[in-house]
Amino acid sequence: MRVLLIDDHPLILSALQLVIEGLSDNVSVVGLDNASAARETLRADNAFDLVMLDLQLGDADGFDVLEEFRASYPALPVVVISASDRASDVIRAIDLGAMGFVPKRISTDMLSSALKLVMSGGIYVPPMAIGTNESLPAKPEAQPVRQDVQAFQPPASLDGLGLTPRQTDVLALLLQGLPNKLIARELGVSVDTVKDHVAAVLKALGVNSRTQAVLAVSQMAQRQPANSFSAWRHSEA
Repeated sequence: MRVLLIDDHPLILSALQLVIEGLSDNVSVVGLDNASAARETLRADNAFDLVMLDLQLGDADGFDVLEEFRASYPALPVVVISASDRASDVIRAIDLGAMGFVPKRISTDMLSSALKLVMSGGIYVPPMAIGTNESLPAKPEAQPVRQDVQAFQPPASLDGLGLTPRQTDVLALLLQGLPNKLIARELGVSVDTVKDHVAAVLKALGVNSRTQAVLAVSQMAQRQPANSFSAWRHSEA
């Protein structure tokens, strides 16, 4: 597994590289300290399995780089790493197609768990209050995901969503950040059909938007073993 790590702080870059490489003997990390070098690296060789992107780069805005990479390399998952832990930043990153958001202040064990979840096909976000600018609590694992006004409780298990095989396919592609047109092309169905499936998925999750769907599934996935989530993703493929 090849990981492209982008962070302009030398100490954090080195520390993260050691942690990620420590996940497995088969993980290799290319560490870069600016967006320009990352662009050149991906243009020359985009055969990476994961990009970890800092939001605060000396030569670019991390959100702009995230949007650029997701547009140019839609099959390449990007996980944001940030000193910020504001819910608005998490939501914006997910809106732009990030497959995870990891605050830099989390523990090494939590970072390891987050990356393993993403590597298995899941999405990691720290629990938070949606629609606010609040920082994450001292013990984020104790906090539920919330909608703008009312709290919601997603199904306890991914298998408990009661989705049809096609709706499961749509949810899997939605979690990759694909828009309806690309989901329709991938599945060989009409955009209107995809819209109907997306509406059914949102209803099953008890949410009102794609971003809330991603957050809800992330919370469920974090309560299950990584291999369980991976099996769910492929069970009806």
